[in-house]
Amino acid sequence: MSADTVDYGLLDRQLAALLDSRDWLTNSAQTCAFIMQALPHLNWVGFYLQRTPEMLALGPFQGKPACHPIPFSKGVCGAAARKQVTQRIDDVHSVADHIACDSASRAELVVPIVNDGQLWGVLDIDSPLEARFSHEDQTGIEALIETFKRQTDLPLWKP
Repeated sequence: MSADTVDYGLLDRQLAALLDSRDWLTNSAQTCAFIMQALPHLNWVGFYLQRTPEMLALGPFQGKPACHPIPFSKGVCGAAARKQVTQRIDDVHSVADHIACDSASRAELVVPIVNDGQLWGVLDIDSPLEARFSHEDQTGIEALIETFKRQTDLPLWKP
């Protein structure tokens, strides 16, 4: 999959127009559906939300039923939450503590969503194609998440 076939600038403008509510639940669901339809070769797109210390809870998603909950100490989503850094994995089967919700998934991109210095959750994107996500895809998806954050009132988990 060549990244230059995806116009992330256009996708960003389309997502901005789509997110016409400040509601986090509506915008999360719309963002998942939009990404799932806009990008080829995906088998899962969804949000995991911080709802307890060191634990992610399943939020809105598109795809097969998913794993829940996910501890910060395990898997690619846990690493993204723990480190608050995007994780781009070419082959999830090479990750020792990978959590296999769908055995068909090979590549994964997980973008942490940090609001006012606190983790709100992560956006998790899976593909059945190994090495599906390029640096350009990562940059493009991170820009889409910035648009999502800018247009959404994100409630923060309070201990």
